[in-house]
Amino acid sequence: HFDECTPVQEQTIPHILNQSDVIGIAQTGTGKTAAYLLPLLTLLKEQSHPADAVNCLIMAPTRELAKQIDQSLQGFAYFLNINGVAVYGGNDGERYEQERRSLKQGADIVIATPGRLITHLQLGSLDLSRTTHLVLDEADRMLDMGFYEDIMKIVNEMPRNRQTILFSATMPDKINELAKSIMNNPIEVKLA
Repeated sequence: HFDECTPVQEQTIPHILNQSDVIGIAQTGTGKTAAYLLPLLTLLKEQSHPADAVNCLIMAPTRELAKQIDQSLQGFAYFLNINGVAVYGGNDGERYEQERRSLKQGADIVIATPGRLITHLQLGSLDLSRTTHLVLDEADRMLDMGFYEDIMKIVNEMPRNRQTILFSATMPDKINELAKSIMNNPIEVKLA
C-alpha cells in the first residue's frame, strides 16, 4: 500500500531508474530501503541479466539490517521472478552451506554484511565479476565499524562499469573519499 513517495524516494528513484550513481543522505526511517529496492527491482525486471550471476549486491553493516532489507525484498518482489539471498555471519554451518549453494547458482540480489562477503570471496563461492548494481546502505555505520578495507576489497572484485548507490545518514570526509574512489559522477540527494 505505497500511495505516495517519501521525499528521499521521490528524489532518488528517477536517478536510480536512469542508472546514475546516487548518493542519498537521509536519516533512518525515511524510506531509503524502498528508495533503492523498488527501482532496482524494476531495472532487474526490464533488462536481461545472466541467471547464473550475482546481478545486484546490497551491503549492510549488520546482520539485523541485512535481515530487514531481505524482508522488504521478499515483500516487494513477491510477484516478480526475482530471487534474493541474505548472507551474514552468526549462523551455523548448515546456513553457510545454503548461502554457498545460492551464491554459486547465481542470485538476482544478494544482501550481505561485508565480513561474510569477504569469507565467501576468499573461499571462492562468490563471483562478483558480472555484478551490475551495488548498494551501500548505512555507509557511515559501515565505515564507523571499520569495514572500509573490506568494502574496497569487495568493490575491486566488481566491474568498474556498474551502478553504485550509497545511502548514509551523515556525510563525513571518509564517505566522500569512498564515494570518489568507487563512484562515477554520482548525483547527490541531501535531505535535512
